Amino acid sequence: MTAAALALAARRVNFLRRLAMSGQPAPERVAYARRNAGAELKAQLVEVFGQRKLLKWTPSGVAHFVVFWAFVILATVYLEAYGALIQGAVTGTPDFHIPLVGTWPVLGFAQDLIAVACVAGLAAFAVIRVQNAPRKLGRASRFSGSHLGGAWLILFMIFNVIWTLFLFRGAAINTGNFPYDSGAFASQGAAALLRPLGEGANEVLEPVGLLLHLGVMLVFLVIVVNSKHLHIFTAPLNVLFSRRPDGLGAVPQMRSNGEVLDFEEADPDTDVFGRGTLQDTTFKGFLDFYTCTECGRCQSQCPAWNTGKPLSPKMLILDQRDHAFAIAPYLLASEAEREDLPQDVLALAGKPLVGEQGVIHPDVLWSCTNCGACVEQCPVDIEHIDHIIDMRRYQVMIESSFPSEAGVMLKNLENKGNPWGVPEVKRAEWIEELASRQVDPIEVTLIEDTVPDGMEYLFWVGCAGALEDRAKKTTKAVAELLHMAGVRFGVLGPMEACTGDPARRLGMEFVFDMLARQNIETLNEAGVTKIVATCPHCFNTLANEYPQLGGTYEVVHHTQLLARLVEEGRLTPVTPIEEKITYHDPCFLGRHNKVYTQPRDIMATVPGVTTQEMHRCKDRGFCCGAGGARMWMEERIGKRINTERVDEALTTDPDRVSTACPFCLVMLGDAINEKKNTGEAKPTLEVVDVAQLLVTSVKGGTTSA
Repeated sequence: MTAAALALAARRVNFLRRLAMSGQPAPERVAYARRNAGAELKAQLVEVFGQRKLLKWTPSGVAHFVVFWAFVILATVYLEAYGALIQGAVTGTPDFHIPLVGTWPVLGFAQDLIAVACVAGLAAFAVIRVQNAPRKLGRASRFSGSHLGGAWLILFMIFNVIWTLFLFRGAAINTGNFPYDSGAFASQGAAALLRPLGEGANEVLEPVGLLLHLGVMLVFLVIVVNSKHLHIFTAPLNVLFSRRPDGLGAVPQMRSNGEVLDFEEADPDTDVFGRGTLQDTTFKGFLDFYTCTECGRCQSQCPAWNTGKPLSPKMLILDQRDHAFAIAPYLLASEAEREDLPQDVLALAGKPLVGEQGVIHPDVLWSCTNCGACVEQCPVDIEHIDHIIDMRRYQVMIESSFPSEAGVMLKNLENKGNPWGVPEVKRAEWIEELASRQVDPIEVTLIEDTVPDGMEYLFWVGCAGALEDRAKKTTKAVAELLHMAGVRFGVLGPMEACTGDPARRLGMEFVFDMLARQNIETLNEAGVTKIVATCPHCFNTLANEYPQLGGTYEVVHHTQLLARLVEEGRLTPVTPIEEKITYHDPCFLGRHNKVYTQPRDIMATVPGVTTQEMHRCKDRGFCCGAGGARMWMEERIGKRINTERVDEALTTDPDRVSTACPFCLVMLGDAINEKKNTGEAKPTLEVVDVAQLLVTSVKGGTTSA
């Protein structure tokens, strides 16, 4: 039985290995794991054995925790079972025990306790699946689209493991072959139930139960390696080779055959540009396919899915996985062998990865806001955004297939250095406005060549902060606060260009590379070392993505710097703001960079402010809809994401909505204006940056001035 099961399992594992290695190499993943062995060991302890992400969802997390540890601890029972089987065959007395610890009552107690807890976990899983059944909840069910039959089969098989365990252990107690005198309380209970059957029956039930227990385990092994529960074995590998950034970090650089693409020498005819076929997927991508548990946590948190759009991060992975298995003979065959493959396999292999009739529909690909909720919630470190960005890269750079309005944005980036196509000189207008104020004029240093002596920070204003009227209020507020705190800073003005974030998130890596290298050259020539940015997208790009191209700086978000200045007493809020305020977490500040506390700390220091959290906040915050270059694309499917978020904000009955991102400021502001027009929101309701609240309290006045 064991030999047959292991042979079948080994054959399947070898197939999965060959399929994963048929794609693109990813040497950087292996190199990272080797360089950071300590961090990787910690990740295994915390993510795999500690089940940290799973425990964020308490009921299902606790259930999974005990079932997982049942597999670990009950491995000792299988060792005892094989030992008893072999010793019984050799000596006729199956009273085997594990050397050294095999008669320790604590081990017997731990085995029974985790087995009983596992049964409770199975019951919890069954209740959760019934309560969240797709036939009852439709799209609202996180199991919508999952392979439901396989999940019930696995629960049934785990139950079989447990009852056969107690069957042979109870009989072994009655025959005197049990290694524990005490501790195994549940096994003792099973023995009490079996004892009335008599000694002869128990002598038969012991080997029958033992063989059933081993047989169930072996059948279970074969089922697991052929099902979605393959994650039992691949999850540790997926965690090992994940990027493990602090937050979601940078988008990985474009690679071809494992090497970073040099756009001056790259050739679309020979190099891989993103992902045009499944053969362009790296082994980490295939590990993602194998490891998806179909739990639907990503789907339940996705702003696109929650507003009626076709993107489900779960189905994005599953559709690719199912297609990979369907065309596996093609992927694993040589060029000569492919000619002899069945026509149905060849037809599937010719199916485009992205297209109206493709594996992934274009509407799925372009619905993503890159908010990162899927990656944040995935318990096994699947990197959905990396898959989407890679497919976008191919569509944009090779197929020239993307939403038409995004093309205007790209052209503006190339020609004017900003998404709106505004002349460069306009970037300095806000500086003139501050300097020409009749009350408290402020002179902002404009860096022309190099950073002046004694300057602490370069203030990276960003395109929105310099050119969009609502975001310019944040820019002026931050400049005024830095001035009042005595922080010496300067700006690049017309020398500043877009960081390239919209281009990169759209998939146009070439434009990102061009803009990033231009900015890095400007920053390095000016001698910049420390940067403060108001836009989380600029902040993320400067801090996490520019180092890929040699631009390494100390970058802080304005809320981080302002919170420190308040803490040091260099800024003191004094004027009360008697309002209820709800804070919206920008995705690229929160999930992407783990900045949650500083904006809230600032509001907590403002006298009179009462804060009220939305039910989706912090690491489960809901997107405004602008990320992933969506700021420059029309939202034609389902409910608008910014409207959904404002509806959520209105449930707190706020006097103001605050945030810390110019994109969020615009998106939420537009949705609030719509609500005002229909009478669904207070006429006085507005969205402001945290810096505007702070400057109001520090110096008095109104946040809308």
